[in-house]
Amino acid sequence: MNNLVIDAANEKIFFTVITDNESYTSEFINNRENFDKIAILVLNFLENHGLNFKKINNIFVNQGPGKFSGIRASLATAKALSFSNQIDLYGFNSDQVINRNYKEIIELFNKGVLIKNLIKPQY
Repeated sequence: MNNLVIDAANEKIFFTVITDNESYTSEFINNRENFDKIAILVLNFLENHGLNFKKINNIFVNQGPGKFSGIRASLATAKALSFSNQIDLYGFNSDQVINRNYKEIIELFNKGVLIKNLIKPQY
């Protein structure tokens, strides 16, 4: 199973893909220039790791609390990518991730804690 995590709630934008065997992460400065092209950044990130949206099973997005602009841009992008590619979307909170260990999000998903398509921004 291939899971994409998008987190733009804090000082940096993080994209992480977590598979059954590996994980890949890229980070970008959390600024307006990157918000304007966040979808392109996601596409390039996946392409750099030999993936595309046909190979992604779930998208997880940080819904806050955190920076308003980062949360807004990442939620809009995650929703659009989820809808256009028929990929399940899950939201998580900033306090559910410690030291950017996004594998904790997958554990919460496996326990049934995260609810599909329920996104509640926390600015």
